[in-house]
Amino acid sequence: MKQWRTKLFGKGCLGWRPREPLVNRYASRRKSVFAETYDPEADDDDDGARAIFPKTDEQRARLCDSVKNILLFRSLDKEQMNEVLDAMFEKKVKAKDYIIKQGDDGDNFYVIESGIYKAYVGEDQKHIHTYDNSGSFGELALLYNMPRAATIQAETDGQLWAMDRQTFRRILLKSAFRKRKMYEALLDAVPMLKTLQSYERMNLADALIPKTFAKGERIIKQGDAADGMYFIEEGKVSIRIQQDAGEVEISNLEKGQYFGELALVTHRPRAASAYAVDNVKVAFLQTDCFERLLGKVLDVMLRGMKHYRYVDQSVWKMILEACREENSQVR
Repeated sequence: MKQWRTKLFGKGCLGWRPREPLVNRYASRRKSVFAETYDPEADDDDDGARAIFPKTDEQRARLCDSVKNILLFRSLDKEQMNEVLDAMFEKKVKAKDYIIKQGDDGDNFYVIESGIYKAYVGEDQKHIHTYDNSGSFGELALLYNMPRAATIQAETDGQLWAMDRQTFRRILLKSAFRKRKMYEALLDAVPMLKTLQSYERMNLADALIPKTFAKGERIIKQGDAADGMYFIEEGKVSIRIQQDAGEVEISNLEKGQYFGELALVTHRPRAASAYAVDNVKVAFLQTDCFERLLGKVLDVMLRGMKHYRYVDQSVWKMILEACREENSQVR
């Protein structure tokens, strides 16, 4: 069985935040007791006992506010997010307390609710980063089965939320693995993406963000600035344009089709609105991922746009010129 690994962090299309840094390991260090290989595909322990720490409404609200901008949790669905909130426990710290120490085995992942914390690395404990009342740390040792890469010390009194290692790996790693497999299957059904290599589809699958829309809900609005494109996972989507007599439907899309790419290619506002015909699940690709991940299929996308009936003449011209440029580059 191949060891499975996923890139969830670092500089990339999903954004970046300071993280527990990678540092050189010491050759003489003993092997971590946590250094086993983790294979999410072989892990069928979904029905085992789950950690639940009761919380008041006020505590849960505070925790929700603390985790809402944590990159790790963006791909979780509502049920998984509730499991994360259930599994996290409060940890109050005093100034000068050590939260984690470089070289130790990883036990917990931490989300900051309040307080200032400093990160140090190396034998001389060089200060490399300060967390100021927000952020998270401790994930690298849990993800990659390595000793702690840095020391984190509280500069002030503070409040942390912690999640134990087993729960972290089961929820986050396995959900990321399932997300990749599910989106790979979805992307395999998109004809435009057939020219991508397997690893390119994996990178694209990792970048997609799940979104849901209720029946009748507007997904994108004509005239708005583009923030990304959408691949339909479930349900149907109605594409409509605004005319003098009101909105007119010009296309109806279903699973395996996509929309929203026109504004990304032309760098113009949305040319049409999109509505959920029924309950819809989509995979969302952010603007800053678009060109990096879909550059190889841009010519296919441009040719497909020539069939769009709702673009004005200036956009038609832009599409045609872009197609000619792509064709000349191929030659």
